[in-house]
Amino acid sequence: MTTLSESQSKALLAPYGVPFLTERIAADADGAAVAARELGFPVVVKLCGDTIAHKTERGLVRLGLRTEGDTIAASRALLDAATEADGPVELLIAPMVSATREFIVGMVVDPQFGPTVLLGVGGVLAEAVADVVVRLAPISVVDAEEMIDSLASQALLGPFRGEPPVDRAALVGVLMALSAVAVADPSVVSVDLNPIMIADGRPIAVDALVEVERP
Repeated sequence: MTTLSESQSKALLAPYGVPFLTERIAADADGAAVAARELGFPVVVKLCGDTIAHKTERGLVRLGLRTEGDTIAASRALLDAATEADGPVELLIAPMVSATREFIVGMVVDPQFGPTVLLGVGGVLAEAVADVVVRLAPISVVDAEEMIDSLASQALLGPFRGEPPVDRAALVGVLMALSAVAVADPSVVSVDLNPIMIADGRPIAVDALVEVERP
């Protein structure tokens, strides 16, 4: 089993239609500052590598950086936090996105039933709410729509705290994209898009983790 880096995971998933932000990869702090200037502040900087799966738990994410100086300082701290076990690392720079609603979308190959697609409530409420829907892949558009309708937390899908309702067609598109991955690439054993943030009603995958099993 091999875990792809975040940038590799996104590169694999993007052609299937998973909505990602425009991001940059940099090897050092100065390169990160240039990338941040090109993308526009504020930005997020993450330390990425093939063996780094849980960045947040290790403190390898810096949010809301508003200047080149902040970006350089954060990038240097992240690079200093890398260990020998991490192997080669790189910096991922992305625009900062704020949202009041987060969802989880994933694909897992079940040993008994085969590939499945899942949708659930994400963010800080994920474990407390445990609102998750699972379907066998491949799924149809109707299946994807029924998954959304089956969530218990329907209030999160409508207008929320001054924001428009969730673009259900776009969320259906994310589910269909992971179903397509499951069908097209049997080497992919799991996909974790957590979180899917709802910005101005539209879903954006701000993180991605793909596991593959290849000879």
